[in-house]
Amino acid sequence: MDNHRGALDTAGRSGDTFAMRILILGGTSEANALVDALPVRPDLDVTVSLAGRTAAPRLPARDTRIGGFGGVDGLSEYLRQRRVDLLVDAAHPFAANISANAAAASARTGVPILAIRRPPWPRLSGDDWTEVDSIADSVAALGTAPRRVFLTVGRTDIAVFARAPQHDYVARTIEPVGGALPVPRITTLLARGPFDEESEVEVLRSQRIAVVVTKNAGGPATYGKVAAARRLGIPVVIVRQPHKPAVPQVADAKAALARILALADGPREQGHAASGAGTLRRV
Repeated sequence: MDNHRGALDTAGRSGDTFAMRILILGGTSEANALVDALPVRPDLDVTVSLAGRTAAPRLPARDTRIGGFGGVDGLSEYLRQRRVDLLVDAAHPFAANISANAAAASARTGVPILAIRRPPWPRLSGDDWTEVDSIADSVAALGTAPRRVFLTVGRTDIAVFARAPQHDYVARTIEPVGGALPVPRITTLLARGPFDEESEVEVLRSQRIAVVVTKNAGGPATYGKVAAARRLGIPVVIVRQPHKPAVPQVADAKAALARILALADGPREQGHAASGAGTLRRV
């Protein structure tokens, strides 16, 4: 771990103002909300990083980089070279590798980290859920009898369902899957959320869905299908959120904004945040 940095080194300058350099690992609604809410000030130097997995991502109105860092080593080097003062992990709940790399890079470089951890959806009365730990487990949970299955698991995970070719699948993705699908009987729907309950009821009815397979991503944008399945009495196979490292965290963009502004507005000494500012820490 680098030990030349203070509790929060804000060495960047804009005129006579020391700027706190913030790197946000984005691509989620929480990241977008945080970026939109952060005031444009000379003492806040914000860069947003997008993984680049979608062809037309929403580009924030801040400095933006697209593409991976090259694991822990690459992210650590970026944090050092850019003298980043705060790393915000606002990655998707299922982007476990990104969050693990962020925590490891924070520990290696001494750059404080703050994670936005979106809570999973709770099981409510009337939900018919089978909870599993992985996409592979969700395939097995479908059983052997043929069923019409609604997949909302992301295009990169569709191929796993080739292990259960007896089912008829309807897969909804943001972008075209591309290439020949290994699943023999599949219909693809292209759509980008958010999806409300009423529209999801129509999809489930019109597609004659017998079971839904999804990830417990949490948040309101894609909850509609869960509510619709509950209303129609359709069972759901739902993948639990993966484990992520224990780092300082908040549940939403509003709380993250408050923490960041508390640090930025705290007492400074020669361009450094006072050592007692906030509760962010190295991991």
